[in-house]
Amino acid sequence: MATIQIVHMNPGQGETSYARNSTIQKTAQDRMKPLIEEAVTAFCGVSVPKSMAIADLGCSSGPNALTLISSTVDAIHRYCMECAQPPPEMCLFLNDLPSNDFNSVAKSLAEFKHSQDVSSHHVVVANMVPGSFYERLFTSDSVHFFCSSISLQWLSKAPEELAKRKIPMYDSDERLRLLNHEIVANAYARQFRKDFTLFLSLRARELVLGGRLIFSLIGRCSSNPASVSTQVWKVVSVALNDMASRGVISKEKFDTFHIPMYAPMENELNGIIEDEGSFQINKAMAHDTFLATDGVLASPNTIAAMVRAVFEPAIVQHFGFSAGIMDDFASVVERLSTTSVVEAEFPLACLCFSLTRAR
Repeated sequence: MATIQIVHMNPGQGETSYARNSTIQKTAQDRMKPLIEEAVTAFCGVSVPKSMAIADLGCSSGPNALTLISSTVDAIHRYCMECAQPPPEMCLFLNDLPSNDFNSVAKSLAEFKHSQDVSSHHVVVANMVPGSFYERLFTSDSVHFFCSSISLQWLSKAPEELAKRKIPMYDSDERLRLLNHEIVANAYARQFRKDFTLFLSLRARELVLGGRLIFSLIGRCSSNPASVSTQVWKVVSVALNDMASRGVISKEKFDTFHIPMYAPMENELNGIIEDEGSFQINKAMAHDTFLATDGVLASPNTIAAMVRAVFEPAIVQHFGFSAGIMDDFASVVERLSTTSVVEAEFPLACLCFSLTRAR
């Protein structure tokens, strides 16, 4: 179950598409904007280069695809205006896996580039870069800013040892689930450490010295004891387990379904960044994943629609579901997504980090 084969969101503009069900992700991007502003000010405060390369890793599709890129471009333009400096020429890159809906991204990118050409008369070159961010994407010392929002919780693959040992991600037998909990948790943690260490090493080669990496991902907070026993895929597993118990899906199929995704604790991230050694942590923040910037918790319907938009392609590929069965899945997720259940069973956080390439 290699990530490069299955990870893409629901494409298009339909009712269940990612484009129409990604408001929670948009909130995460909005919370990254202050980090982007600070990073631009600090980087450009040393010297504004004649040209700059900016890349969004895991851009996905829909209205959010250009949010981080445009925020970075705007911040650079504001800084140059305030300091009476000529803005640099900018080369923009939008990256995601080849299975991403790049048709919609291309249209949005062309519109954005045209708006920049008309409004600022500055040179802006735009490109799309299909490929996994767990491999080299750019030449050495060529990128000034990397951004990534709610993408790095995706692994390069699910832990192979679980499939080899026939250990389900979430056993339908509660006794076995508790017995194997630590094995599953440790397998996913090891895979994340391996992948995230590789990601940092690759980006350090591609960034200029002093270049910035600003990212957010779904994680957990050690300050919340309930976070220790949850995972980002738990709501999906509980919903599918409910369907297996009713005979809607095969228990055998359910037991072999491993989602390549992991939500790290914030102290895990700190440790991996320090151990890898290429980056200095400038700032780290944590926010409630399902809480909007106005303090309102996302509705159960909104959460269910988002979960479906994100996970439906992987679920359909594994189980061969029809649209009707996916409606059943979304209904179960919605029932599980009341405020009390989310806070008790799925206490996830949006972790935001700003890093500088230090060596």
